[in-house]
Amino acid sequence: MKLGVLGAGQLVHDFLPHVADISGIDLVAIYGRPPANEKLVELSERFDIDRVYLDLDECLADPDVDTVWIAVPNSLHADFARRALEAGKHVICEKPFVLREEELAKLRRLAVERDLILVEAITTQYLPNYRWIVDHLDRVGDVRVIQSDYSQYSSRYDAFRSGTILPAFDVSLGGGALLDLGIYAIHFVVGILGRPLGVTYTANVQRGVDTSGVLVLDYGDRTAVCVCAKDSDGPIRSKIQGEDGWIVVEGSPNVMASVRAQGRGGDVEEVDDNVHDHRMVDEFVAFERMIRLHDIEERDRRLDHSEAVLSVAASALRSAGLTPR
Repeated sequence: MKLGVLGAGQLVHDFLPHVADISGIDLVAIYGRPPANEKLVELSERFDIDRVYLDLDECLADPDVDTVWIAVPNSLHADFARRALEAGKHVICEKPFVLREEELAKLRRLAVERDLILVEAITTQYLPNYRWIVDHLDRVGDVRVIQSDYSQYSSRYDAFRSGTILPAFDVSLGGGALLDLGIYAIHFVVGILGRPLGVTYTANVQRGVDTSGVLVLDYGDRTAVCVCAKDSDGPIRSKIQGEDGWIVVEGSPNVMASVRAQGRGGDVEEVDDNVHDHRMVDEFVAFERMIRLHDIEERDRRLDHSEAVLSVAASALRSAGLTPR
């Protein structure tokens, strides 16, 4: 994978030190807007990235770049992904994939037409601890209730309260609790139970954006509840309750640092199959393999999942009277 990094924000700074741990990824280029030039140069020197671009079209025209990682504000995901696919690049796009279902449908058609890999970067789905849960659901019997809570008092919430609207709380940029933190809980649940029959999101709305809320997913004979908050915090955990036992994940669903499971009447089992210290390594190992092998079947399976998650998120926002602008 000859990777072009699109973005120079906190996530990029967080992940680039770990790229060297992943076989098959060559950092070729990095793009950002002109105000970020100093950061871009610093990153390029620190991580031996050949080229710095301040023009997106020039970056996408680079013949040495075969894949781009989109790590820019949420509202730019659809446009950047479209332009990259049209330029013949494979696309890895940060969560939330895009803000509207029709945008993802168009991108998927373009990826199929161009025979390119298009995939959402969502750590939850690729972590070994999550795969262990999916593979061992039979230990709890018939699942009845899933709860996934991800609440974190945002470092930007005080500014929001004082009237300064930063991207994390800017509805026009895809901000809000559901698309930032709640999306991980949706991925957690949908990866286990699939698409729900009904979706209801009861949100705490300030200045037109959800700062926290409770999402209920109806599966007929089972129910899932996701709690997300950027205006308050509390214990972060996910729990699967079945007729014959339970599974608990302590910590956020995008890291899944530890898992405990117990069958009825049995001992509590401690599970930790995660290998890498950084949550993003496993997903990029999978992306490198998918692109190297041109695994279209895996691309389509992952896109099916992302479409289901986006459908839930879009339905949730509509149920709360919220829609991305």
